[in-house]
Amino acid sequence: MEFSTLSEFDDELAKLLKKYRSLEEDILVLKAVLAKYPRGYQPVIFQINNLGIKTEIYKIKHFRCRALHNKGSRSGIRIIYAYLEAQHKIEFIEIYYKEQDDLDCNKDRIKAYYR
Repeated sequence: MEFSTLSEFDDELAKLLKKYRSLEEDILVLKAVLAKYPRGYQPVIFQINNLGIKTEIYKIKHFRCRALHNKGSRSGIRIIYAYLEAQHKIEFIEIYYKEQDDLDCNKDRIKAYYR
């Protein structure tokens, strides 16, 4: 399985790394899981529908971040990725901390990159 990121994802990750230093290592663990289950499994990872595109887009809601002590998989960090089955590739699109309300993913960014 090949993994890549959008430049926007890299920028968002850099900002979050300042506060959550274990995030880079946590994403390596996530990649190992996604290599086995690229389409995820509910309720942890679920597909985002009604985008009007053919590419499969998924949202990770239960992401374990070691820097957030006593939170476990309910850390509040959300990751959006695209699964490109023909290329056997996962591309990370967006990462954010949900804060008080769970923001919806950046649909404009998704539509700009995928069809």
